[in-house]
Parts: sequence; structure tokens; C-alpha cells
Amino acid sequence: MPVSYFLVLSALLFSIGVYGVLARQNAVLVLLSIELMLNAVNINLVAFSALLGQTGVPGQVFALFVIAVAAAEVGIGLAIVILIFRNRQSVDVEEMSLMKW
Repeated sequence: MPVSYFLVLSALLFSIGVYGVLARQNAVLVLLSIELMLNAVNINLVAFSALLGQTGVPGQVFALFVIAVAAAEVGIGLAIVILIFRNRQSVDVEEMSLMKW
């Protein structure tokens, strides 16, 4: 299969993720959109790794690193969202003014 198919899929997923980050007001959906963007990056890394063959192994290593960072981001992000929900009774991004004076 040509690499361009994977690049188009990745661009589509990344665009959907950017739209989700910009348009959503629920913090959990924003976190899911960020995960979608990170998965689009992983598709690119693995596609270019497959294209380059034996010299593309660092692409797979970076993809594993991105997966580890995404897992940590989900754990920390959901913990923060749960704490905000306990204090504010809402996870609406527009209502989060904890850092304002």
C-alpha cells in the first residue's frame, strides 16, 4: 500500500483532533481530541518507518515514546479533570477560571 494513504489518514485524524480541541467545551473531550492528534502522529511515524525500512527504526522508537507520553497525559489529565469536577461540579472549559486573579 502506498505511504500516501497513511499520510492522508493521519492528516484527517489530526484535523479532526484540532477541531475537537478548538470547538469542544468539555475537558474530557478536549483530552480525547489531543489523544487523537497524538495517534495521527504515531501513524506518520510508523508509515515513514516502514517506508525507510531498516533505517527507519527510530520512527518506531519515537512512536513508542509518544504512546508512553500519551498514557502519562491521560493519567494526569483525567486526575486534574476529576479534581476540578469535585470542586466546581462542572468540567466546562469556559467555566475554568482557577488560574485567574
